[in-house]
Formats: sequence, structure tokens, C-alpha cells
Amino acid sequence: MKHKTCLTLADVKIIAAGCEKEALRQNLAVSIAIVDEGGHLMWLQRLDGAPLTSMQIATSKAHTSALGRRPTKAYSDRISSGEVAVLSMPGGLTFLEGGEPIIVDGECVGAVGVSGVKPAEDAQIARAGIGVFLELLKR
Repeated sequence: MKHKTCLTLADVKIIAAGCEKEALRQNLAVSIAIVDEGGHLMWLQRLDGAPLTSMQIATSKAHTSALGRRPTKAYSDRISSGEVAVLSMPGGLTFLEGGEPIIVDGECVGAVGVSGVKPAEDAQIARAGIGVFLELLKR
């Protein structure tokens, strides 16, 4: 049998705090969603002033990134380059940049989705939170 690494609530809180810190540092109002490897919601937070729709979008970005095991930007890039068949993928996936997988020892253990500002800023905030977590794992 294979043993796998799973996110804990403590892990998720570290990632969320890292995302929040980065968003506040840049004075950006966003929603932050963190899911497990199956795309199931473990954390959802809307910072003051973030658009109401950003909660659903962040959750969908995280879900898409976890199931695809890649950043959601990979999908938007494929669509931008003319591969519109990507749009027919099943499962209510979101192809907006801002979903980032959490990779530990080569395995996707979950994902972070951020929404509320420009897509590249959303992604940067998600990567910042993941980065804080991965740095702690190295210790």
C-alpha cells in the first residue's frame, strides 16, 4: 500500500496566514481558499473589501489546481494559444490564473486559490502562502 502525505488544519492555517500577510502587505483585498488533494475545501477566508464573488472564484481556482495538479494559469495559457477544447473539460473547472498546487515531495497535497485582484496578483499571493509553508517544512 502507498502512504501519502496529507494537509492538516495546522498546515492550512500556516498557508492561509502567509497568503493573508502577503495580501495585506500589498494592500490587496482578496479571498483565499485552500483545498486538499481531492479539491475539497479546508479553508475559506474573505479579507475586508474583497468582492463577494471572489469567494466562489477562489474556491473554484483551488479545486481546479488540485485536480489538475498544476497552476490554473497552465489552462488559461492553453486557451490563449488557441487550444479552446480545454473549455469543454468536465467538472466545472475554472481556468483563471490564481490557483496554485501545493507540492510536497513531488506529490500534490492540495491547492490554494486566490481571487479579488488581477490574476497575476492572485497567483503571487497564493505562491507566497505556499512558500511560507514549504520553508517551514525544510526546517
